[in-house]
Order: sequence, then structure tokens, then C-alpha cells
Amino acid sequence: MSKAADLCEDGKYRKALSLYNQILKAKPEHLDALIDKGVALQNMGSLKQALSCFHKAVEVDPKNVTALLNKGSVLHGLGRFDDAISCYEQVLSIEKKSAMALAYKGLSLGEKGMIKEALIFFKKALQIDKDYDLALMSKEIAKKLLKQIKEETEKTRS
Repeated sequence: MSKAADLCEDGKYRKALSLYNQILKAKPEHLDALIDKGVALQNMGSLKQALSCFHKAVEVDPKNVTALLNKGSVLHGLGRFDDAISCYEQVLSIEKKSAMALAYKGLSLGEKGMIKEALIFFKKALQIDKDYDLALMSKEIAKKLLKQIKEETEKTRS
């Protein structure tokens, strides 16, 4: 596992996948290998294969926050925002103060055009971790979008 993780850190995902596959062949429900293989696949852009790994990991441990967050991230990447939100809500039912789940949920809501709702989740994430870059940047983007929408609405009314 540590050799595969080192390979991933060096961007050698194919070599790492070979090691993860060996581990999973011996122990198909090895949770860390499933998650790390999924991350490697996600980094390679193989989202559907990554999703399969995270899905299996969640089957092995339905309350594994890392597997759920990663599954949600892949679903978001596939444009399946409602499914991603469902994963983030599962995380929040386990860890109510997960800044990452709150920010990721905000991102998926934003992609659905629910900017006001997204902003709420970015603010909640920042209440937990005031320096969380993703939430900080996303909050500012959401505020700018809301301002633009307001300005466009006012122009249309005039």
C-alpha cells in the first residue's frame, strides 16, 4: 500500500493501479486499496471506473467518510449533482461538522443553479474552517454571481 501511495504522489498512477489490483485480487474488500485505487483512477480522468471503486468501498463500509466524499466528487464530475449531494448529506449525517462535505455540497448546488443555497453551505463550511480555500473562493464566486443576477434582473425591469 505504501509503495502504491508513493507512486501516486509521483503521478505514476498506472504503476500504482497495478499494485492496488494485486492487493484487491488477494483481498477484494480491502477498503484502503479500493479508495486509493479510486483516487488514482479519478486523477487519471477515469471517472466511471473510479466511481465503481468508491461504490464498492461504500458497500464495504457505508459510513466511511473518505469513500463517500470521493464518490460524491466523482458523481459531481460526471454531472450527477443530485447523487453527489446525496453522498455529501450522508457524510454530514455521520460528521455534522465536515467543512469539506459542506463546501462540496455547495459546489453541487451551485452547478444546479441554486446559488443562494450554495452560498449558505460555503458559509457553513467557513464557520468550521475559516481558512478553507475551496469554500473561500466559492463563496466569493457565488456572491459575484448573485450580484450579477440582481443587476441583470434590475436592468430587465427598467
